[in-house]
Amino acid sequence: MRAFVSAVLAFVALTSTAKTAPLSEADLKNLLAGIRANRSTQADFQEERVIRLMKKPIVSSGRIWFQPPNKFRREIKGNSASVTVSDGRQLWIYYPNFKSAERYPLGKGSPLDSTVAAINSALNLENIENTFQITPTKSDNGYELALLPRTASMKRVFQKLDLHINDNLRVDRTDMLLPNGDRIVTAYSNQTRATVPASTFEFTPPPDTEVSTPLGQ
Repeated sequence: MRAFVSAVLAFVALTSTAKTAPLSEADLKNLLAGIRANRSTQADFQEERVIRLMKKPIVSSGRIWFQPPNKFRREIKGNSASVTVSDGRQLWIYYPNFKSAERYPLGKGSPLDSTVAAINSALNLENIENTFQITPTKSDNGYELALLPRTASMKRVFQKLDLHINDNLRVDRTDMLLPNGDRIVTAYSNQTRATVPASTFEFTPPPDTEVSTPLGQ
């Protein structure tokens, strides 16, 4: 579960000193339309989880694939390797080094629905006008969107989500402040709009994998 939240919502602190100017409601509407029309389907990422009780952040990297509105795959490399896959109906987290997997059913009031909704909001920005209070600004090197969740269930996932949009209208940096004060910050690179095979969002545990359903569903 902890790895899943890490896998998700996550992202680079926006500490730029560039000058910013607020956007009008009409400008925000046009910006979101442009981002949705130009959104990436896959990208490399580097992530830092900044934990208040630790001197150094936990750094990881990998690749993510996405298909609107709610399918994604996220692979983390290295000693703490994991694969997180969602087809919109269920979510799998696989730990190859331990030959174990966790399965989380989605929908019908699942406790993870809000977390997955937050991930999808960061990836494709669908419907964020209705689920978040948005403060948009224009900077010298793109745009910044500060998102504050409106619902109690979403507030349990994070306090604030900042997105940096580059001049190509792609989300290239995100910064998530968690309820406990930790941060998950992520930078995206090598983004493309190439078609992603449907099999990317399917997962079958390899033989000899120990499968659990932590939520007891």
